[in-house]
Amino acid sequence: MTVVTTFPHAVRHIENIWIPLPDGTRLAARMWLPEDADDKPVPAVIECVPYRKRDGLRYRDDEMHPYVAGHGYAVLRIDLRGTGESDGLPDDEYTPAEQADLVAAIDWIARQSWCAGRVGMMGISWGGFNALQVAAHRPPALRAIITVDASDDRYNDDVHYMQGVLLHDNFSWASAMYAYAVLPPDPEIVGDIWREAWLARLRHYRFPFHIWGGHQRRDAYWRQASVIEDYTAIACPVFAIGGWEDGYSNAVPRLCQHIKAPVKGWIGPWGHAYPHNALPGPQAGFLQEALRWWDRWLKDIDTGVERDPRLIAWMNDSYTPDPCAMERPGRWIAETDWPSPRIETRKIPFGDRRLGATESVTLAVKSPQNCGLGSVEWCSYGDSDGDYPDDQRADDGMSLCFDGAMLAERLEIFGQPIVELAFSVDRPVARVAVRLNDVAADGTSTRVTFCVFSLNHKDDQAAPVDLEPGRRYSARIPLNYIAHAFLPGHRLRVAVSTNYWPMMMPAPEAVTLSLHTDGCQLFLPVRPSDTGDPPIAVPPAEAAPPAPGHVTRPGRSARDVQIDIAAGETVLVNTKDAGGYHFSEIGVTSDCRVIETYRIRNNDPLSYRVEISYEQMLKGPDWEARTVSVTSLAAARDVFHITARMDAFDSGVRIFSDEESYDLPRDYC
Repeated sequence: MTVVTTFPHAVRHIENIWIPLPDGTRLAARMWLPEDADDKPVPAVIECVPYRKRDGLRYRDDEMHPYVAGHGYAVLRIDLRGTGESDGLPDDEYTPAEQADLVAAIDWIARQSWCAGRVGMMGISWGGFNALQVAAHRPPALRAIITVDASDDRYNDDVHYMQGVLLHDNFSWASAMYAYAVLPPDPEIVGDIWREAWLARLRHYRFPFHIWGGHQRRDAYWRQASVIEDYTAIACPVFAIGGWEDGYSNAVPRLCQHIKAPVKGWIGPWGHAYPHNALPGPQAGFLQEALRWWDRWLKDIDTGVERDPRLIAWMNDSYTPDPCAMERPGRWIAETDWPSPRIETRKIPFGDRRLGATESVTLAVKSPQNCGLGSVEWCSYGDSDGDYPDDQRADDGMSLCFDGAMLAERLEIFGQPIVELAFSVDRPVARVAVRLNDVAADGTSTRVTFCVFSLNHKDDQAAPVDLEPGRRYSARIPLNYIAHAFLPGHRLRVAVSTNYWPMMMPAPEAVTLSLHTDGCQLFLPVRPSDTGDPPIAVPPAEAAPPAPGHVTRPGRSARDVQIDIAAGETVLVNTKDAGGYHFSEIGVTSDCRVIETYRIRNNDPLSYRVEISYEQMLKGPDWEARTVSVTSLAAARDVFHITARMDAFDSGVRIFSDEESYDLPRDYC
């Protein structure tokens, strides 16, 4: 990545400004803008997340926002209500109140002397979600958005559930926010009230798994703020970005298909990070592309974005699985229209453990409960810490696999593969994991795409029902969108398992799944590999310098597996230690460490246990705040046993402690 230090406009940085809301609450923001913006107003671009503009995201904010400001924009990084230095109390994610706050903030920004009256909204993850959600409210000054690694469907394509299946990320994310959301405002910004504000946050904010684990069906809670419910509500131009290793890539092609306003999609090989610094590479010039977007819609400059292909994507070539991969082989491809008329659906029947065969047989699988260790994570976080899927052969051995013939020529797919299963089960509650793998000549098995799916939710996600043991059913399993080239000499493999631990919550009882091959088939979105795609001009990655400072404690990420053969127990310990960093400009040190411990016995789904310890520390010149959360979940047949403890320390002295234990009823989860 090239670090850029000079820009067309000299940039003025304001560490904190207050944005007043109608109820008297103030949102805190960092701002960068051209030095002469008061005399020559410019459009504004905002990013709104709860991740602390003062210290939490300072390192990456400094890489991005001065760059955009230096090209003639006022850029504001806004803390949501009750987080960072903003007034109020932290609350749930994506609430109507959050959206109302941001609509009001946009109106206020548009009326400032340094603003030309037009506003763009951007963000990754939470900030990408609320950009879509606020756009659906159509505030008059909001003229365009950029949404990165976000979702249009909060139930099926978020950290909480996937096709009716409870994801372990639901619990781990709740554990993270439990310790993070309650951190105090910086005393240098808010003054002596910082301790009072901190205690108010600690007393108010509850372990959010109460909410996220409590809505186990696709109900009104999830439909609220899912723009998939009404794409026509969004009238401003949308630039949607994602990565194949991210958990949110499905929204990009859907938005490109359904948004009626000008829309552009871009999907790289990346994990959950901005494209200019995401892994696996190649990285790309997100900031240059963002400027082309803003210049067109906020400054009326003809930058050519309306003539760009509707969807640009990275076509992966077959690659050897590597949890720490730095690069993906492949090339950029483009489609002017989406869905593309060049992509055809190829139907491939299942036979006796074969793809493309027609034998009518019934095959059964009952996966050990530790099937899934080859993947672990629902979402890669776009670095080199080992969170990409590993070789799938161990999990394939615990699954029912259907292999295609060796390919004589290159086979490219681009779109959403679908697997149709005719099945019966021996228990009323059942789920499956379906993977499409790329098997090399030496047997190496690479996961191309996948889905975990609740068979109880197959007809109505809002009203799941018991399955009748022994009865034949059918289900269509939508795998994640992907672009992938299978090379000559390789084989396609569809692997079906009854568990995928620890990514998905096991069913209450171990299930035997029987597949009836006369009703099973794979639908592949096949793209001609000889289309003669012209070279796609993707700019190289650029950014401004990151926030100055130094590492105070090196981090460590590891995935340690212990298998007790005699007890039949598998223990997975995920260490996610970010280390510490001192921000020299503000004299604040941030430090974070997380340990997740998962346990399960191979023959007992009710042995599922998880404990998560999350410690966050902030240290200023004469103050120190530390929060420590310890949460646990244990599976029972009808409930989850939950414990959550929070301790907060002011310069080493514990000032707050709270612990709760409760049972959360299981509702087909």
